[in-house]
Amino acid sequence: MLRRMPLRTRGPVLGTAYFAIWLLLLTYAEPNWLVFPGLRFSVLMLVRPRYWPWLIASEWLADIQHLTSLYGMSLETLDFLLGQAPHVLLVAGLVLVLRRFGLKASLRTPEDVARLLAAALLVAFANTLVSWGLNKLLHPMQALGGIGGAIGGELMHEYLGCLLIAPLLIMLTRDFPERRDIVRTMLETLLVLLPSLALLLVMLQSSPPLPGFARILSLAPVLLFAFRNGWRGAIFSMLVVNCGMMLFTQVDLHHPPSSESLLFLAVAGTGAMVLGSASDALRRSSRRLAVQNARLEGANRRLDHLARQLSDAARRNLRTEEHQRRHVAAELHDELGQNLTAIQTRVKLAQTRLREAGLADVETSINDILAHMRAAVRRLLNSLRPTVLDEFGLARALEEGPIRDLLKTAGIEYSVELQGNLRDLDEDTRTTVYRVVQEAATNTVRHAMAENFALRLRSGIRQSGRVVLIDLRDDGIGLGIHPHDQRSGHGLQSMRDRVTALGGIFRIYPVARGTRLRILLPASTSNH
Repeated sequence: MLRRMPLRTRGPVLGTAYFAIWLLLLTYAEPNWLVFPGLRFSVLMLVRPRYWPWLIASEWLADIQHLTSLYGMSLETLDFLLGQAPHVLLVAGLVLVLRRFGLKASLRTPEDVARLLAAALLVAFANTLVSWGLNKLLHPMQALGGIGGAIGGELMHEYLGCLLIAPLLIMLTRDFPERRDIVRTMLETLLVLLPSLALLLVMLQSSPPLPGFARILSLAPVLLFAFRNGWRGAIFSMLVVNCGMMLFTQVDLHHPPSSESLLFLAVAGTGAMVLGSASDALRRSSRRLAVQNARLEGANRRLDHLARQLSDAARRNLRTEEHQRRHVAAELHDELGQNLTAIQTRVKLAQTRLREAGLADVETSINDILAHMRAAVRRLLNSLRPTVLDEFGLARALEEGPIRDLLKTAGIEYSVELQGNLRDLDEDTRTTVYRVVQEAATNTVRHAMAENFALRLRSGIRQSGRVVLIDLRDDGIGLGIHPHDQRSGHGLQSMRDRVTALGGIFRIYPVARGTRLRILLPASTSNH
């Protein structure tokens, strides 16, 4: 509502409202009651400095109006005004300085609560010193207590006023709770706070030492509300408990509470506010963490979906590549193989004529070339799509197929150890296993200068499902690269791509001599 008013009318409206509230409080309570320093500090915290002159003038006018109605324009009125008037100026100056250093009318974070409590304590301490000094100055002949006694009593009085009033006004004007929080607080008040308060009031009317324990036990529901409902719950429960105890014990509002009560309220209020702000911060962090977890979960689902799509695409590419290899192998076998057979037949038919013409060496040369071409075609067909893999299965292809022939021709000893059932593996896994072993053997023959090549293959069931573990070793010169280096040649990269396409794990392990590869492949059962 205030924001909708023109700027020139906001100051008078604030001043008039503050004058009415201050005068109303003065009518029912003496100025030494703790609500006045708390109200002064809170209003200066919440209102912009441009409107402070209206507030300061309104407080002075209300004091003058109240005192003149009681005592008229007497020395007592003048003495009281001289003792009380500087306080509002002192508080305004301190609050202005603290606001310049970052003090805000907010309790959203534990840091804001700590700043507010520290500011309230500083203002209370400064007011206490000024009040004690003015009394010494205005009443030099009057016996006043020492500075220690003034701090012990007045300091708690000033600090409690700020502690009780400032958070309440901040909540009402800046950070009003949501409807669901209000409903929950009211429900917990009926179920927890009021029964606890009734028990405390009964203890207050009992014989000693129960009344002494009652004030200590009153801290329990305050801390519970602070933990459950944050700093708002701390304010609400603290006001309800203390107002109930004051009304039940018939405390006179025209006299300040005892020093013991002030000290207890200061400790309870400070602890409740700190606990409440920490609980609020924890709940906000939990909500932010829950939101972040939900976002991360959504991102993980999208990544999993993308990973499945990439894996499916990689599998399709592998199948397409194998299909093309099979097609090329079939074409080579049919076309080139038939042509080689035809050439060999023609040469055999012309064998007699070639010898009669003295071209027996040509016949021999042609037969040698045809034999080399057949061997080359056979190796090419085995590299494209080994027939032994389709005809005899994975186990026999690894034990007796072209891989053994390749290594034997290069003079490398080949040892094979197979464990588990390999017959019911799906086609993608069988093809990948064979291609990986074939590529590793080819690399060993070409580059390793090894004497031994060992294959250990195990197929079994784990918690995640069917897996195939491949362990490949040779005793050659090694790779000469870091085991995790990605720039490891076309052969290793081809193996890594095939394994990754099936969702497997490809690792190169350092050994004293040679190279060791370990591949873990997830597998499924063949449909055939």
